[in-house]
Amino acid sequence: MDELGRRIEPQAGWGDLVLAERQAKILREIVAHVRRRPTVLQEWGFEATLRRGLGVTALFAGGSGTGKTLAAEVVARELGLDLFVIDLSQVVSKYIGETEKNLRKVFDAAERGGALLLFDEADALFGKRSEVKDSHDRYANLEVSYLLMRMEAYRGLAILTTNMKQALDTAFMRRIRFVVDFPFPGESERAEIWRRVLPAQAPTKGVDPDLLARLTVAGGSIRNIALSGAFLAAEEGDRLRMRHMLEAARTEYLKLDRSLTPSEVHGWV
Repeated sequence: MDELGRRIEPQAGWGDLVLAERQAKILREIVAHVRRRPTVLQEWGFEATLRRGLGVTALFAGGSGTGKTLAAEVVARELGLDLFVIDLSQVVSKYIGETEKNLRKVFDAAERGGALLLFDEADALFGKRSEVKDSHDRYANLEVSYLLMRMEAYRGLAILTTNMKQALDTAFMRRIRFVVDFPFPGESERAEIWRRVLPAQAPTKGVDPDLLARLTVAGGSIRNIALSGAFLAAEEGDRLRMRHMLEAARTEYLKLDRSLTPSEVHGWV
């Protein structure tokens, strides 16, 4: 599995997630389905009557940095499982048969070791099925079917992530048990993320989460800016201030090919 993904030791808890109650409730429901699977399927006999589609599968949909991987980490920790993030762009091969072979390796290893499987960037494999024009098109559809078949048969939890939910085939969406949307955080959610990201022991002066929340960035970028600002302050031998955050924000925005607007940073320094 290490060839096709990376292992994350889950450390995040429910308190690290800034999510609406609706999404948090679905995540807790996912945990219950995995935890109570032996009771419901074997003891209560549902395995015999339903026969197929009994794997716990989920789709986490939302833009980059909105907390999809963090949520998977929280669920993995709650269940006491390792989290393996599988990059589907590494798994998908242009050579016929190779993608299936790679997916088989992943699932076989996970079945032996027990892990939460997170298939990142599902769009690499999971876009709307093309019309079958040649053998490659036909095979691409078979690869998706194989992935879903293995997910449904997997005894643990398999999660797909996507930035483009609308690009997914509705026939495949029906085979996913849970869909959790991760919306772009509003200003109040961003302020809460800032409060949770800044450690209590960090020496700060005048750092205002409400002002920082004006930056229209998701949680992933908030974490990057907070950390970069801290390093800038530490290098100066100073406390962490808004001017350090401003410099860090400029760097992050350059990475995102964006420019800071006057309204975002008004009153910072």
